Amino acid sequence: MKRLKAGILGLGSWGECHLEACMSLPHIEVSAICDLREDRVRYLGDRYSIQGQYTDEDDLITREDLDLIIVVTFEKEHLRPTLKALQAGKHVLVEKPVTTSIEEAEMMQKAAEAAGRHVIPGHLLRFEPKYAETHRAILDGRIGPPLSMYFKRSRQHSLFATYQRTHTVYELMIHDLDLALWYAGSRVSKVRAYGLSPSGAATPEILWACLQFETGALAMLQSNWMTPDEAGIVIHDSAEIIGTNGLARFDTEPAGLQVLSSSGRITTDFSVHHRLNGQAAGALRDQLDYVARCLITGNPPDRISFTDAVQGVKVADAIVRSASTGQEIELLS
Repeated sequence: MKRLKAGILGLGSWGECHLEACMSLPHIEVSAICDLREDRVRYLGDRYSIQGQYTDEDDLITREDLDLIIVVTFEKEHLRPTLKALQAGKHVLVEKPVTTSIEEAEMMQKAAEAAGRHVIPGHLLRFEPKYAETHRAILDGRIGPPLSMYFKRSRQHSLFATYQRTHTVYELMIHDLDLALWYAGSRVSKVRAYGLSPSGAATPEILWACLQFETGALAMLQSNWMTPDEAGIVIHDSAEIIGTNGLARFDTEPAGLQVLSSSGRITTDFSVHHRLNGQAAGALRDQLDYVARCLITGNPPDRISFTDAVQGVKVADAIVRSASTGQEIELLS
C-alpha cells in the first residue's frame, strides 16, 4: 500500500496526539508540521525527524506533495486553513468542532464539493469500540431503531479554565450530538436546553439538552466540567440507548485502569488516545487509519459524515440559543 503524505497544522497537546497517532501508522507519512510557536515546531519536528517545519500555514498548505492536511488549531480558527487547503487540492481532516458557526460549516462543505476533495470531521468516537458496537447493534436489530438516548460527558474541573474559551456545547457536547445523529439516522426537530455556571463564567460548566428527532426519538445530553481533580478521573462518560428491540448501556469509569498510590487515584482511559510500548492506540489512531486507507484506495470516508457535522453545528447553535433564552427551539428540515 502506498503512503499518504500528511501535514499537521496546530501543535497543541491534541495536535501532538495526532502526530503520535500518525507516526504509529505505516501508511501515513507526516511530511510537514506547522505552528505559530517556532520552538514548539522545532521541538516536535526534531523529536519525530520531520523535515518540513513551518510557522506560516501557507508554506505547509501549498506543498505539492501533501495529500491530507490535518487542522488542529483553536476551535474558532478552522475555517481559513480548511478553505485554503481544499482550494490547494488537498483533503482535509478538521478537528471537532469543525467550527462554531453554521455559515462556516456550510462554506467548508461547499468548498469541498467545488474542489472535488473530502473534508472530514474529527468525530473519533465513531471509532471507539463501545460507541461503534452500539451503532452496529442498532443496525443489525439487536437494539433496533432508537427510541430514547442518554449521553453524559464529565471532565475535570481544572480543564474548564482552558476550555471555557469555547461554549461547552462545542467543546464537550458536540461528541454526543454527533453520536445521537449517527444513531438516530434522523434530523433534530426540537431543542430545549439548560445551562448553569456556578463560577459565573460566560460559558456554562453544566449543560443539559433535550432533543426530539423527526422520527419521534428523544435524546438527553448532559455535559459538565465538574469532576473534582482530586478524584483522579480524567474521563467519566456514560450512555444508554433504548431501541425498539433492546438497549445498550455503559459507563467508562469502571472500565478504566485504576492506579492507587500515595498521591491518590488515577483512572487511565485507553479508548481515545494512549501511548504504550512506543506506539499510539485508541480511537484517534483508528480514525486516522480509516481515513488514510480510504484516501489511498480512492474510497469515500463516509463512516464520518460532514453532513452530520453541519447538522451538529446547527443543533449546537439551537442549544446555545435555548439555554440563553429559556425557550424551546424548533429546527426547520
